[in-house]
Amino acid sequence: MIMIDPADSVLSVENLPFDADILTPEGHELVRAYVRRLDATGRAPVRGAGGNLIYFGDTPQLSGLRWILLLQASGLMLTALIGFLVIRYQRRAEQDKVWTAMARELAHQLGTPISSLQGWLEIMSLPAEERPEKLEGDVVAAGIEEDLVRLERISHRFELIGRDPDLETLDIREVVRDLERYLQARLPRLASGVLLIVDVPKDMPEILGSEVLLSWALENVVKNALDALAGRGGEIRLKVRKGPSGWLHLRIQDTGPGVGLELRDTIFEPGVSGKARGWGVGLTLSRRIIEVTHKGHIFLLNSEGEGAVFEIRLPTAEA
Repeated sequence: MIMIDPADSVLSVENLPFDADILTPEGHELVRAYVRRLDATGRAPVRGAGGNLIYFGDTPQLSGLRWILLLQASGLMLTALIGFLVIRYQRRAEQDKVWTAMARELAHQLGTPISSLQGWLEIMSLPAEERPEKLEGDVVAAGIEEDLVRLERISHRFELIGRDPDLETLDIREVVRDLERYLQARLPRLASGVLLIVDVPKDMPEILGSEVLLSWALENVVKNALDALAGRGGEIRLKVRKGPSGWLHLRIQDTGPGVGLELRDTIFEPGVSGKARGWGVGLTLSRRIIEVTHKGHIFLLNSEGEGAVFEIRLPTAEA
């Protein structure tokens, strides 16, 4: 605060932002220069008794409050930066987890036909009289051909992951029937005592999709059910029905123990598996194929009885 009389003499000062001795001409000049700066900024003085002019500035406490906004802004920026780094780290960790699971899944899928091919080679290296009965040349050749077809199928599947495949008009009945034939031939080895029941009416609308990827997505869900029924037997039902206009519904239900409550909200995330030795990539791939490639949806439904119920909803070709 500065008080100046009508003759422009400095009478008193308080809390100046600088040191000035008003008892000296130099001090007076410093204060007058400061008053001129206040006038230039539009801070009009208050006229007091006797015509004295009183100039008010910000108190030290008020000046200190200005730092609060700066500190708040700095805190917000620091929080945003930390949040960005955390999200970036989580995304990178998620990607690493996905790629690790994918690599393990690829190694697992390639291992079965490669081991089978090694077995066929061992049989072919045996003299004819030492080979197991009924394993003649044509049987061995057919087995090798089947394993090579499976290797090609696996490589084609993983080749399409991460790309935008060309979609074609598909008959869902043919896709499901092909999957049924593929699985029925392997049920005795995958899960003994399991009955696969397929219910697909003839008048189902066509869909736009990739036959290779869609078949893989359905196979992963069915194999998840097979793993749940391994050692106990049971049924797996795959049912296809028309949904609301423009949609097709596929439901896969098993009579296994179901999905635990602790896994229900994360069952489609990479690395999550209800199996002791599972890698948790099958359902993640299925969700990506259904939702990203085919613009559909996949859900784990609440089931009143035993078992798990997965529902897949796909847009039809006319949608």
